[in-house]
Amino acid sequence: MEWLNGHQGRIRRLCMSCCSREMLQKRLPFLSWLSRYSLQWLQLDVIAGLTVGLTVVPQALAYAEVAGLPVQYGLYSSFVGCFVYCLLGTSKDVTLGPTAIMSLLVSVYTSGDTSLAILLAFLSGCIQLAMGLLNFGFLLDFISYPVIKAFTSAASVTIGFSQVKNLLGLKNIPREFILQVYETFRQLPNTRLGDAILGLTCIAILMMLKWMKEHSPRMHRGMSCWYRFCYLIVWVITTARNAVVVIAAGLVAYSFQAMGSQPFILTGKTAEGLPKFNIPPFSESTANGTVTFREMVQNIGPGLFIVPCMGLLESVAIARAFASQNNYRINTNQELLAIGLTNVLGSFLSSYPVTGSFGRTALNSQTGVCSPAGGLLTGVLVLLSLAYLTPLFFYIPKAALAAVIICAVAPMFDLGICKTLWNVKKIDLLPFLITFLLSFWEIQYGILAGILISVVILCYPIARPKMTVSQSNGLTLHFMSGLNFPAMEFLRDSVYEKALAVSPPRSVTLDFSHVITLDYTVVVGLRDLLHEFKSQGLSLTFCGLQPQLLQMLLAADSKAFHCLQGLGKTGDLYQEEGSTEPLLHNVTRASP
Repeated sequence: MEWLNGHQGRIRRLCMSCCSREMLQKRLPFLSWLSRYSLQWLQLDVIAGLTVGLTVVPQALAYAEVAGLPVQYGLYSSFVGCFVYCLLGTSKDVTLGPTAIMSLLVSVYTSGDTSLAILLAFLSGCIQLAMGLLNFGFLLDFISYPVIKAFTSAASVTIGFSQVKNLLGLKNIPREFILQVYETFRQLPNTRLGDAILGLTCIAILMMLKWMKEHSPRMHRGMSCWYRFCYLIVWVITTARNAVVVIAAGLVAYSFQAMGSQPFILTGKTAEGLPKFNIPPFSESTANGTVTFREMVQNIGPGLFIVPCMGLLESVAIARAFASQNNYRINTNQELLAIGLTNVLGSFLSSYPVTGSFGRTALNSQTGVCSPAGGLLTGVLVLLSLAYLTPLFFYIPKAALAAVIICAVAPMFDLGICKTLWNVKKIDLLPFLITFLLSFWEIQYGILAGILISVVILCYPIARPKMTVSQSNGLTLHFMSGLNFPAMEFLRDSVYEKALAVSPPRSVTLDFSHVITLDYTVVVGLRDLLHEFKSQGLSLTFCGLQPQLLQMLLAADSKAFHCLQGLGKTGDLYQEEGSTEPLLHNVTRASP
């Protein structure tokens, strides 16, 4: 004891030091894995970083096209997340950057205005940071899986069809989906043969390479060196198939350009070099004058809430999926901080909103990445592309980028889930179908309608709790769940219909054996029911009251519940104070 008293200060400082270290590791997750980093991890992280880097560059160019922005903005949006997530992310697999869905949302809410896109990234990041700091990650749990699948399926159709114009070389196609479909079919006779042949060929090659990757045999120790070398070449080509196809298409276009003809629509001149560090545009100068910050926010409209929420949802869902697959845990609120800071910092480097990419994350995981450090090499590859390769982007055919996008979003389309929903719970088809159909009209309406219907489905059992009726020893109503304020009218109507509206009126027992929650509205309703039964000379009996429910009723300080004062700790009514013999087991009666 004397030793303990003499070292209290030291022990206190040690405890405070441990708490500070845990808090620091929680906010800077890289500190927890950096101490365990090894040479083997480094080798695998380098392979994964290179592999993802070869994928992200062509995809970034293509997704910028989806967002309606110059292609360099796709690369501007691809490297900040690689460095930020390495420090703040809690998943070893997730890669942040432009995705098909976020690019579609940016296109919808900014209409290709680069200033609005950059401002949207800044505001989205601020909202995401605030949600992470306030531990609001749980709000994402209220968006049901059918709503997510419906939105992603509708987005895959919208994104894929938006690239048909580039695949066929059509021009002057509107952005609105319905008008887009109409104009695309109307202009089919204007299809450019060169773009169509190149685009369809690229799709066929991408599908073939994907099939080869999925069906190629795995390498094992008994293989010869020559076989291993061939396997490595095939693995690199099939893994980096997007880059291979884009480079090959660019070489074909350059060859035609050198011969003095060009059958393809090219990407054209791209801004060279790294993006400049600038404050996000809080106002915009146009030919008609200056657009103020308030007007810019009004132009973004509901996208100010839809974009950050969908970005968080997509990234967290991906992180959870791969954490479950690879047996580790993530911190949802820390993920919000990582993606929020990525968008805030990215907006200073001309980035539009980004989130986690499922395809690149899957590739990262499959190549055996061991830590978020693999993203560092991916970010370096993007920066090198911006610094030295942008002049070569001029020769990339738009049809080839369209093929990359169509093959990337095709797996997102999943109507087969309808059969599963029908077999599991048919009512879940309702939010799925409404979200899917409305998303073709306005994305925000589809998402909001799906969330609203899901919440109604969630709340319906609360408003209409399951109840069974037995009449073996009088009329007894058994409630099978908690009772909350939306259920009070249902409870009152059920009791009135079965006991007071019949002739002659009957006494009732309410069985609370399965009820573990009440609220004040229900307590007031029970008090009124007691008065009503008493006025008609009938009794209303409470059976199976849990101790905490008994305390709630007594705390209401109502004369109607004075009969409960004789209850013991188990909810039994005793003959007299101090007796251990229950008069009537677990039953409280309100007599007239």
